[in-house]
Amino acid sequence: MNKDFDQKSQRAAPDGKVLERIAEALERLSPPPFVEEFELSSSANAWVWKQEPDRLEPVDKVNRVELSLLVGIGQARDALVENTRCFASGSHANNALLWGARGMGKSSLVKAVHAQLMNPYPKLFLVELHREDLASVGRLLSLLRHREERFILFCDDLSFSYDEHHYKSLKAVLDGGIEGRPENVVFYATSNRRHLMPRDMIENERSSAVNPAEAVDEKVSLSDRFGLWLGFHPCSQDQYFEMVKRYCAHAGLDHDDEELQKGALEWQMTRGARSGRVAWQYFLHLMATECR
Repeated sequence: MNKDFDQKSQRAAPDGKVLERIAEALERLSPPPFVEEFELSSSANAWVWKQEPDRLEPVDKVNRVELSLLVGIGQARDALVENTRCFASGSHANNALLWGARGMGKSSLVKAVHAQLMNPYPKLFLVELHREDLASVGRLLSLLRHREERFILFCDDLSFSYDEHHYKSLKAVLDGGIEGRPENVVFYATSNRRHLMPRDMIENERSSAVNPAEAVDEKVSLSDRFGLWLGFHPCSQDQYFEMVKRYCAHAGLDHDDEELQKGALEWQMTRGARSGRVAWQYFLHLMATECR
């Protein structure tokens, strides 16, 4: 009987190649090791945080416009430049939330301010963090905490829906936790929503909760952790025309002002909106027309 059992065990035992394939499959399924060190190339001044495995990928050419081309946001521009300059020089600075009307240059301002200051402050880096990767932000901070460079963590179009809980991961980054936010890291976010969540979500919490104040406080406490709030509002007709004119002048396009305004107005009406993004799209249309 023992002889028969040994023979069956030998037949059932997998060979070495099968075991090797199983081990490789388990390695693919296991969490990737956390990268504790990385090298900052001299050519890149902006990075994107990626997961699986954790890494910072350099961006050789950042998609941005010059600071002088941003019209109608002078107060927000000056405030963010000053806050970033203080941070880059090694002083204290606030996390910043840029909120308000869509297409009015919120993300463009963050990238333009970094471009303006990275020459006098060569150790100032921009790191983009996608909203879906917020759960890993703690690992990113551990990677950056003990470096001598200064990092602007940038999250574009930050908002949360009803069933999301990533905002709780972000709270400790902004203001909280035992370690706190590293001194060499500041967090800039853009959003169309002032409190980063739908208004009806907050109102529903107020109407259905046993203690309405506590329920609402839980939802809006994230935006409260941004020390610097910069509001962006719809532009006027004159500001819209000025945006178009500056884009054309910067590119060297020679157009009659009257014809330019007429075309910009028609373009605005077809889009049903007036903003810096619409002005830029009309400028691209003019550039395409020149190439015909």
